[in-house]
Amino acid sequence: MATWIKAGFWEQLCKPCKGYKGWLNLDKLITDIAGEGTVGPQGPVGPQGPQGVQGPQGIQGETGAALTVLGSYPDLASFLAGAGGSPGTAGTAWIIESDGSLYVWNTATSSWEDVGDLQGPPGPQGIQGPQGEQGIQGVQGIQGPPGPVGAGLFAQTGNSTPITNTTVETTLINGGVGTLSVPANGFAVGDSFRGVFGGVINTANNQTLRVRVRSNGALLLDSGVQNLNNVSNGVFELNLNFTIRQIGAAGVASIVCLGGFHYTKTSNGAVEGFAFNVVNNTTFDTTVLNTLNATVQWGAANPANSIYSDLFVLNKTY
Repeated sequence: MATWIKAGFWEQLCKPCKGYKGWLNLDKLITDIAGEGTVGPQGPVGPQGPQGVQGPQGIQGETGAALTVLGSYPDLASFLAGAGGSPGTAGTAWIIESDGSLYVWNTATSSWEDVGDLQGPPGPQGIQGPQGEQGIQGVQGIQGPPGPVGAGLFAQTGNSTPITNTTVETTLINGGVGTLSVPANGFAVGDSFRGVFGGVINTANNQTLRVRVRSNGALLLDSGVQNLNNVSNGVFELNLNFTIRQIGAAGVASIVCLGGFHYTKTSNGAVEGFAFNVVNNTTFDTTVLNTLNATVQWGAANPANSIYSDLFVLNKTY
């Protein structure tokens, strides 16, 4: 700001100041008398001023040209061998599936130009949503078919040879389907079996009969000598039950067996018979092949003594 003084005061002090009347611009007077001084050094930069107010929004730009994606090719080589080998039209493009790039026809250069990936990079994984409400209980399904009652192992398909007029221990089993054998180490603890025989028996008076069951030579059941009297065309039933208690070699393995032999006299309907059971833990061996056999032995060779089986079924019950 300029400094102003009364002119008459300086006329009394400064002879070169004659002619100045009224108020004088002291700054200009000093410059006129002394001449303009040299430019001083630049002062330090002042502090940054406050940010100005935001300017008004600019006008909206023109709408860009439309882009039409005509399709895709599995890789760049396929594209160049196909549509990429021919001129395109403005606003057309093709996708390269191998890397996601987009090739657009550039009318300025008359060439297909890679403008980058059509798909942007994946965004960060979102936070887990809240657990949904439990759904309603579904309807009950239909009942399944019943399971098998047991596993059949053997079924006799013909009458056994009659054991008559002999004292030789003879098998009561004839041929059939299935097997009477269990392979070496084929038993497990708890394995259980049931065998059922049925057939016809005739005896003279005061006769004896002995029933034995063996497996590979080891005696599993022995009824001992049993007395029978005057049986004529009696129907007999022999039931056998076995359970494996321990497995291993002889002296370790153990099997419990139960037998029941009953017959019905056709003359009076009387039922007679006997039962027997044995635990074999000395000669039974599960480490070898075991084949079941049931035998009958008469105490006397008498033509009136006769027995044969017309039914035998062996099942695994557990």
